[in-house]
Amino acid sequence: MTPPPQIPLWRQLQASAHVLQAMRSGASGTAAISAVDAALRPGVQALSFAVWRNLGQAQALRLLLAPRKPSPQIDALLCNALALLSQPGDAVYDAFTLVNQTVEAAKKSPKLKNQAGFVNACLRRFLREQSALMAQVAHDPVARWNHPAWWLAQVQTEWPTQWQTILAANNAQAPMVLRVNTRRISVADYLRLLEAAGLAAKPLGLVGVVLQAATAVQQIPGFTDGLVSVQDSAAQWAAPLLLSGLTGQAPLQVLDACAAPGGKTAHLLEYADVTVTALDIDAQRCQRIHDNLQRLGLAARVLAADAADVPSWWQGQPFDAILLDAPCSGSGVVRRHPDIRWLRRPTDAAQLARQQARLLAVLWPLLKPGGRLLYCTCSVFQAEGQGQIQAFLDSNNNATLLPSPGHLLPGLPVQWPGLVDNPSHEHDGFYYALLQKSAA
Repeated sequence: MTPPPQIPLWRQLQASAHVLQAMRSGASGTAAISAVDAALRPGVQALSFAVWRNLGQAQALRLLLAPRKPSPQIDALLCNALALLSQPGDAVYDAFTLVNQTVEAAKKSPKLKNQAGFVNACLRRFLREQSALMAQVAHDPVARWNHPAWWLAQVQTEWPTQWQTILAANNAQAPMVLRVNTRRISVADYLRLLEAAGLAAKPLGLVGVVLQAATAVQQIPGFTDGLVSVQDSAAQWAAPLLLSGLTGQAPLQVLDACAAPGGKTAHLLEYADVTVTALDIDAQRCQRIHDNLQRLGLAARVLAADAADVPSWWQGQPFDAILLDAPCSGSGVVRRHPDIRWLRRPTDAAQLARQQARLLAVLWPLLKPGGRLLYCTCSVFQAEGQGQIQAFLDSNNNATLLPSPGHLLPGLPVQWPGLVDNPSHEHDGFYYALLQKSAA
């Protein structure tokens, strides 16, 4: 069989610049990458993630090299290249190759070929004056931390002693973490499977395993057979927090109110003998829930419905437990989705907080007396965490806040009895609040 021809770097750089331009126009990075030709996609994703992590610095450098803003296409191509060039420790390609191939990308584009000389001049100047240019942008906080100015200000205000650690963690690559289905195999036995396959790993939390290096899921032992799922260690806290020690007539009736893509739904079913109703407003995302459950050999009642529109889906039977993994800013999962910081706007958290408050208000009456609701968001912003729950408690005298982890901050170790025996910082940013309804 003839091996496929190697894809030239200029094509990948051209495509990653298009992805950056799409993101700047408001498209999610995931959607922009999914639109890339399948053969180019893996390389373009790797390049794009590196670009997004260094975009603040790249934009500051472009402003020095070209004070008069060029066309959006040229600006994206230049920022794409500068983001890759300004982090030599992380570079897959040497600087001169990156410059040559970026210029080639301009030449090969009918709309940009007349400006290839301009691109070449800017990037060659960067190579000549790199030390001086980097020193100039080092004083710019957005360039230093690669987050928008409003985001920096908010994190500094809300986490005055931890903000640098949070932002540094956001700029690191996230580890690949698996959740072991301990109904099928123990963590110790699964680690032995990984070792036999030549994959280095260590245990994490109750049922987690963190791989030393990310691996395609098709190469992970037992993945297709449902022995493990890919899930960040912080997300693995939801099922045990909600269900541990909860009593009632078996099987407990559980609502997963915002369930797609189904990771927490599956973990609830793996953790205990429960009947789960899983909702998501997006029918296509509901298919992902079905796919995940099928791979794991699990079953739930999956409905495409708006959780806030209770009459459209509720059958009148109260729930023993409700998991509300509410829509949020995603400010805690920036290391996995580095485009989020550039897509969010200062008003987003407040708008999402109103949506979260509405979901809490309409779902709380569906909980049995003595039942539990676990509220969680993958956010470090306090409006989506402790501020939200304090407001809910102030207006609901039949709700009690049980011992809860609160905010889990990226890069900072967390210890929680029964869930994390040894302090670990291998987790995304999350917020957890466990609420109990009065029995009478």
